[in-house]
Amino acid sequence: MSTLKPLRVVFMGTPEFAIPSLQALLDSRHHVAAVVTQPDRPKGRGRKLTAPPVKELALQAGLPVLQPAAIRTAEFLEELRSYRADLFAVTAYGRILPGPLLNLPPFGTINVHGSLLPRYRGAAPVQWAILNGDAETGITIMRMDEGLDTGDILLPGVIPIAADDTAATLAVKLAGLGGRLLIEALDQLQRGELIPRPQDERAVSLAPPLSKEQGRIDWSAPAGSISCRIRGLDPWPTAYTFLDNKRLRLFGPKIVGSPETVEPGTVLRADREGLLIATGRDALLIKEVQLEGARRMEVEPFLQGRRLEPGTRLG
Repeated sequence: MSTLKPLRVVFMGTPEFAIPSLQALLDSRHHVAAVVTQPDRPKGRGRKLTAPPVKELALQAGLPVLQPAAIRTAEFLEELRSYRADLFAVTAYGRILPGPLLNLPPFGTINVHGSLLPRYRGAAPVQWAILNGDAETGITIMRMDEGLDTGDILLPGVIPIAADDTAATLAVKLAGLGGRLLIEALDQLQRGELIPRPQDERAVSLAPPLSKEQGRIDWSAPAGSISCRIRGLDPWPTAYTFLDNKRLRLFGPKIVGSPETVEPGTVLRADREGLLIATGRDALLIKEVQLEGARRMEVEPFLQGRRLEPGTRLG
């Protein structure tokens, strides 16, 4: 049982990825004084104003919720100061925080980042780890400064990337790890056991935002590379090819060794097991598809609605 006084924490986060961090704080001995999140946004076809996931959890927990439209104002800084926080904890808040805000609490501001820094600084670290075919990734608890994920490393944690991980499934694993590491870091920080370590600038790589154009599949690439693209861009922006001049999104790839030498992008087989497609090296078995204007589905019901002969060229 710790004899140390619980820390007063202001938590800053917005999407689903931040939920395990906030929940871990709520379940810990520390006290969440307030939550800062992005403003409600229009969402869906009806453009209904929707609260961020973090706001919903915070309200359920009876916490004060701040949703500033501007964070670089004296008024917002004073509002934060009124909560007398010992520390700010940030997980995927979605805005660059200014120096006066970062340095306001006595213990400063720490961040839960979804990669093993200095690899993948930026907006899409989870996706780029899969896109580049990495065997592992992780979470870095870091002390924030005004740069883009440039602050000192406080506590890293590593997890393997499974062969069938998508950006969605990997994000869930990393978010859970982030919550556990956040509490561990707070406790160690309070006991004076964390030693900040500067990032090695020679090992820096970036994880810039993704675009829809990155999803187009080049079938001349090896099956392993295409598999990484499909999984890394699932659920957004998704990888795609073309079938009869319509965009066909692909999901659930599995690499299959193939001795056949045919034009890359050729459908070798189309049945209940999936679409087997030739690539620049080996073949790729696709389990799910989504044709332009239709819903995402497994290949078997997709083939019930349209005939797809072996020898058909995609792309």
